[in-house]
Amino acid sequence: MKKIISGNEAIALSFGDSGGVFASGYPGTPSTETLEEVARLDEVYCEWAPNEKVALESVIGASIAGGRCLSTMKHVGVNVAADALMTLTYTGVNAGLILMVADDPGMHSSQNEQDSRNYARFAKVPMLDPADSQEAYDFVRAGFEISEQFDTPLMLRTTTRIAHAKGVVEQREKIKPVVGEWARNVPKYVMLPNFGKIKHGEVEERLLKLREFAETTPLNRVEMADTELGILTSGISYQHVREAYPNASVLKLGLVHPLPEKKIRAFAAKVRRFMIVEEMDAIFEEQVRAMGIRVDIGKDRISYCGEVSADIVRAALGDAVTGSAPPVADLPQRPPTFCPGCAHRGLFTILSKLKAFVSGDIGCYTLGALPPISAMHSCICMGASISAAHGMAKVNEIAGRTEKPVAVIGDSTFFHSGMTGLLSLAYNGGNALVVIMDNRTTGMTGGQENPGSGRVLQGEPARQVDIATLVKALGIDNVAEINTYDLAETEAAIRKGLETPGPYVLIDKNPCILRYRVKQSMLAVDLEKCSGCRACLKVTCVALGMVPAGDKMKVQIDPNICNGCGVCAQLCKFDAMSVVKG
Repeated sequence: MKKIISGNEAIALSFGDSGGVFASGYPGTPSTETLEEVARLDEVYCEWAPNEKVALESVIGASIAGGRCLSTMKHVGVNVAADALMTLTYTGVNAGLILMVADDPGMHSSQNEQDSRNYARFAKVPMLDPADSQEAYDFVRAGFEISEQFDTPLMLRTTTRIAHAKGVVEQREKIKPVVGEWARNVPKYVMLPNFGKIKHGEVEERLLKLREFAETTPLNRVEMADTELGILTSGISYQHVREAYPNASVLKLGLVHPLPEKKIRAFAAKVRRFMIVEEMDAIFEEQVRAMGIRVDIGKDRISYCGEVSADIVRAALGDAVTGSAPPVADLPQRPPTFCPGCAHRGLFTILSKLKAFVSGDIGCYTLGALPPISAMHSCICMGASISAAHGMAKVNEIAGRTEKPVAVIGDSTFFHSGMTGLLSLAYNGGNALVVIMDNRTTGMTGGQENPGSGRVLQGEPARQVDIATLVKALGIDNVAEINTYDLAETEAAIRKGLETPGPYVLIDKNPCILRYRVKQSMLAVDLEKCSGCRACLKVTCVALGMVPAGDKMKVQIDPNICNGCGVCAQLCKFDAMSVVKG
């Protein structure tokens, strides 16, 4: 059977077709859809974990218990899961274990450009890098086989283009899931120092065996053609290479760690010019040069930043590029902003008014950093808002400054890694105001379930965490719930939190309007009352616009976009906005 599906869909489908029984991950673009697709496979159990470390640890347990398993996350998620990964490489596996990581060259939806091939080298585990949806499907099955053959976790790396682009996939015969023996092997799975010393030696031996495997596996293939130019590449870069130079000789790597040194050496000897094309870091090039193999064109002509394209490959060789249409001149900028009706808008309108220093976090509310609101001043990584605010407050105290920082964090991010920061704030006597925006979903990645949403990934009801009770249990005495659609209430609560010494937590409990399809009565503007002062535009709602009215420009509300939240009306001093009746 053939299907046209994305790389993410192909990985999910192959997991079910390859005997997978357990999958766990944390949503993060561009990996999110993989686990959502696994959830549609009735015979496979899967779940969202609170964070990537928990996801990988759960998968390790599933492997020890004898089930083929998959953990999914984006590249920065591996940073969170690395603690478990670095010991997993010592313990090895019982049943096949794949860690799927989705990199984001070009930072389409990420805070950094991180090349996960570094983690494969660091952890000394094999990594596969598919070049299309068919390979994404095939490499899952191959990954399980390699994982079990070499007693190792295996990393399956995709990138944004592979994850989301669609291609034809031919399914293979389905493998019936078989759960093996529940392993009881203390020297293998208990990493006390004495056992760890033995296992480290085994890891090095395994790497040598994998190097030999890399020389013969069909996952690495040579496509000999014109020997004037030979290109070493992998993943999506292979597609760009083939588009730019269809007649060039290519050594395409599917197994990107460890590298097949003999195969690379033989290939380079057959071509007049040897080129390496890879996105982001010079992982291949540095190793190949260390082997003493000449590299004629590499990172000296291809940037470490952003995505590779066919034109970038052509330009690296000094050939003419096809180019693309130039952008239309003088188009107005349209920065991303909150959805109409989003509860975050009211919060940041007040934070901007009060000129508070806001330590932000990863989520939709990060948009509060952009003008004209400009009410977020730092954003580091998942869960860092509270910890960073705590550090700021301590230094302010040392410096004799009285300003109290505000940390803003969403419910999913709070469950992910914000709870420990709040615990530290309480334990160490910090002095920060924390605002938890509880919209009962993981909003930025499309509205996935989390421990506060009341449902699990596969739809069944679940225990719903009460954040206020949890915050009090962590040692915070001052806890209050607010409604950020009410600007006066929000301002009063924030002022009180800033004026009260010590940790103070405010919780906004308003569901995500997009995820839960919240719709209220829309507003309209009475142009006779509107003065054109534009105070309402400070809320940066895309439903608001300016229209000519007599000799002035006045505000108009688009009825097709307005969600009726009323935040803009609360900024109007002329009572020009009202709910449309009927």
